[in-house]
Amino acid sequence: MRTKSLKNNKINVVTLGCSKNVYDSEVLMGQLRANNKEVVHEEEGNIVVINTCGFINNAKEESVNTILEYVSKKEEGAVDKVFVTGCLSERYKPDLEKEIPDVDQYFGTTDLPLLLKALGADYKHELIGERLTTTPKNYAYLKIAEGCDRPCSFCAIPIMRGKHRSTPIEELVTEAEKLAADGVKELILIAQDLTYYGLDLYKKRNLAELLLALVKVEGIEWIRLHYAFPTGFPVDVLEVIKNEPKVCNYIDIPLQHIADPILKSMRRGTTKAKTTKLLKQFKEMVPEMAIRTTLIVGYPGETEEDFETLKDWVSEMRFDRLGCFTYSHEENTHAYNLEDDVPEDVKQDRANQIMEIQSQISWELNQEKIGKTFKCIIDRKEGNHFVGRTEYDSPDVDNEVLIDATEHYLKISDYAMITITEATDFDLIGKPSN
Repeated sequence: MRTKSLKNNKINVVTLGCSKNVYDSEVLMGQLRANNKEVVHEEEGNIVVINTCGFINNAKEESVNTILEYVSKKEEGAVDKVFVTGCLSERYKPDLEKEIPDVDQYFGTTDLPLLLKALGADYKHELIGERLTTTPKNYAYLKIAEGCDRPCSFCAIPIMRGKHRSTPIEELVTEAEKLAADGVKELILIAQDLTYYGLDLYKKRNLAELLLALVKVEGIEWIRLHYAFPTGFPVDVLEVIKNEPKVCNYIDIPLQHIADPILKSMRRGTTKAKTTKLLKQFKEMVPEMAIRTTLIVGYPGETEEDFETLKDWVSEMRFDRLGCFTYSHEENTHAYNLEDDVPEDVKQDRANQIMEIQSQISWELNQEKIGKTFKCIIDRKEGNHFVGRTEYDSPDVDNEVLIDATEHYLKISDYAMITITEATDFDLIGKPSN
């Protein structure tokens, strides 16, 4: 007979959404393992914890569908208990409790101790940096801050994650050392806004100092920066990228738009002229830097003229990497007071146009890599190929380097020098250079 107690059960943690959620799930799993609980990630288990995303419509829909799927499994007897945590739960807890009452309990983004208690575990304060990583063993996310103080009109993150809170440098170094001891070679620094790091703790933007501390961690070979905000960008970070070989020549800087009327309505605190000047400064100080950005089309009031400005600018700037999203009208945000007046089909068409431009740019930039040799980290083997990345590429979102596994042998999680022999718009094909 199936036991209904939490003793000797297997806890399945299901992660939805962004890298910040991946990190949070790993911390939860580390705590559960330290409490001698059997825990798995997205495998079979009779206790399920769903870490949800509540950022935009598609993500919310996926989260709700996943909750319903596991509630159905609970009704069938395949699962004993279902717990829900994360951003969707933080944002819509009363609605979810009313609409999907068969979930055993809902928890917000800061309720880890309460969630652990519900799972029969105690929160252990001494476990700084202890995580059960779910990424390939050669890289891991390092969340350097939680929450956000930015006033962007379209974003619900502050509602779900609260105010910006930096993690002290010494704690992050300890965490990095533990990851390196477990074989991690690449740290991907994440936060809602990396460039705000340290203002609350040290009364100054302290990302550069953090990087200088992390490069000293033995075993870490690459450090990658995700989610930098353009307004008030600390220029001393560029000096560190330029001078420290371990810090990748790469930055992810979500710019969202470039037409001045839209930037003003989005409350981004910048202009087209200032943003363009900043990006040129990036390239002047670090000529090899790969710049990734994300854009939003179909924001309330976006005219054809605004969109043409954006298209022309994307063509002009020739970003190494670019993602484009359609605007999602989110309640309790400042932009929710505006009329969502761009039709859905127009939003999608605009996103497609941007990605067509970027696809051509990416193809042209990749053609220039043919014949060149790059240091690559080998993430995995997939079918007949080893799959790697250069320092200019982040996992899941950027170029991959494919090496024929029937002809060459490479060790997963190791670095290799790869000469590029062919290139498509979003993939590189190469062979070991030795």
